[in-house]
Amino acid sequence: MKYICLGYMDEKKWETMSDSERNVFVDECFAYDDELRQNNHFAGGEALESPRNAVTLRYKNGTVSVTDGPFAETKQQLGGILILEARDLNHAIQLMSKHPGVRGGPFEIRPAADLTEMVAESERRRLTQKK
Repeated sequence: MKYICLGYMDEKKWETMSDSERNVFVDECFAYDDELRQNNHFAGGEALESPRNAVTLRYKNGTVSVTDGPFAETKQQLGGILILEARDLNHAIQLMSKHPGVRGGPFEIRPAADLTEMVAESERRRLTQKK
């Protein structure tokens, strides 16, 4: 089963780390990611750029508006995602508890929804509507 792991970090904490501290942190995280890959638990992942480089889209009254950044009411911002293969939620928790990234901020772990049947049903409806 796939789990989406959302890693959060306080950007100010990152900025106040020395280059050496940052390098150690990153190297430890990537080394653990390699371990997850070797054991077929790493299904994908990406780091995110700063929230300063983000935009948020909102749909309201028939139009889409674009605003800068996520503007979350928290110091911790989403820093990256990791897609994990695990037997169940407890296994995902065990695997991510060992990830050095947890020292940088919290990780939210959510089961990925299997939309296979929903996509198939939608395709059938859309094909029917075209006829």
